Amino acid sequence: MTRPLDPTSPTSPTTSTIAMGARARAVLAVLGTLGLVLAAAAAAPASAADRTPVTPTQLFNGYQNCSTDADRPAYVEASLGLVVEGIPSTTDSTDHSLLTARYQVWPVTDPTRTTTVTRGSTTPGSEAVAPLPSEALADGQTYAWQAQTVAGGAASDWSAPCYIRIDNTRPASAPAVSSSNYPPNTWNQGGEPVEFTLDAGGDDDVTGFEFSWRQDFRVLTTTIGDHGVPEPLNPYADTGSFARADAPGGKATVRLIPPDGSVGPVTLWVRGLDRAYNPSAATGYSFLVRSTAPTVTPDVPSPGFGDPVTFTLRPDPGVQSASPVVSYSVETSGGPDGSRTVDVPAEPDGTARVDLTMEGIDGQRVDVTSRSANGWVSPLGSWSVLYDTTPTVTSDGYPENGSGGGTGVPGTFTFTSKLKDVVSYTYFFNDDPEATVAADTTGPDHTASIDWTPPSDGHYDLMVCATTASGVRLETYDYSFTVN
Repeated sequence: MTRPLDPTSPTSPTTSTIAMGARARAVLAVLGTLGLVLAAAAAAPASAADRTPVTPTQLFNGYQNCSTDADRPAYVEASLGLVVEGIPSTTDSTDHSLLTARYQVWPVTDPTRTTTVTRGSTTPGSEAVAPLPSEALADGQTYAWQAQTVAGGAASDWSAPCYIRIDNTRPASAPAVSSSNYPPNTWNQGGEPVEFTLDAGGDDDVTGFEFSWRQDFRVLTTTIGDHGVPEPLNPYADTGSFARADAPGGKATVRLIPPDGSVGPVTLWVRGLDRAYNPSAATGYSFLVRSTAPTVTPDVPSPGFGDPVTFTLRPDPGVQSASPVVSYSVETSGGPDGSRTVDVPAEPDGTARVDLTMEGIDGQRVDVTSRSANGWVSPLGSWSVLYDTTPTVTSDGYPENGSGGGTGVPGTFTFTSKLKDVVSYTYFFNDDPEATVAADTTGPDHTASIDWTPPSDGHYDLMVCATTASGVRLETYDYSFTVN
């Protein structure tokens, strides 16, 4: 490979030079698209002339590693230009005066056509980022670029060339998607992973695939480490979202678990990726999954409020056959502490038992999902019961939803519990302060009575709730009446 001549030489061919004076602070690399955010750096003169510039190290292009193999260039998207970078330095590690980084790029078919970009005011020991212009990088062409450190009037040797292949064109066609065990347009027994075949159909621009259970795909980000050094991302390391094709234009087979709780129509979205991670159009593969929810059975058919209950959890037979259920997630809701979730291990046959107390003042709900050894998570299996924990309120002088008595006419109101362990009642009339009266715990109905004299005529609401011996405040009852 013939290296280009130094553009400062009087014998050099015509060159294009662009001066840059900013340093990259944040980088976001999206599939097929590169962005660069530059923040101005303060200018400073070069330090003493006796320091010797050192050839830049840590070379990257498009936040990918530099390839020094001309036969294996790095494929990059450069429709908006291409970020190149390297770390300039000098032999004097104690001198932190700002340096200039110089980058030069040329097509491998014509090394005399050079474009030079300089990045001034850059910190020694940190990445000096500069964009090569898009007009200097033609789609489908291979280029070489190199870097040089400039300090005062001195320049280092050029780095060994890095080779890039410009790929601004998306793959022409969406991939084909099929499944050997979950055919489309029919109900499928869930419980085992879905085996998909992703096929580029011979389009050798496609070298891999991206897939998602949602129609939107991931945004890939490049992490910038110490001294601005990027950490090149290999998306194919994420086997839950990416797969390499077995050959350019070839296929990939993946086994995927649908999202937790999948039932009914499910769609996998797939698109092809070229070497620069440009995406093709997406293909959706839809299929139907029967419910694989476990059954939830109490040992008492109609447990009462406050009763301890043992529930038996049983797996869906198809799920258990595909891969044994190893645990259950049990969520109870409606109790005084809101929702609570516990994990319960399963027996070898997939069943499990869990003890719960019915504490919901309006009722209790139990939602259960099973988890299989292969990672399959079922939809909810549910059980619920409703309770009426409001007290009964009666009054001879002031009937409910009626009228009676009058201003200054006392009345008696009696509270009766529907439950066994009520110890008191809390009540108030309209906006009066709350008051509490003890229940007669010796009687079968745990009753209490209060005497009340209305201060004026009109409509009244008597709000009453009972409290249990364990301190649980039950549901409130609204007793409405009118004072004559």
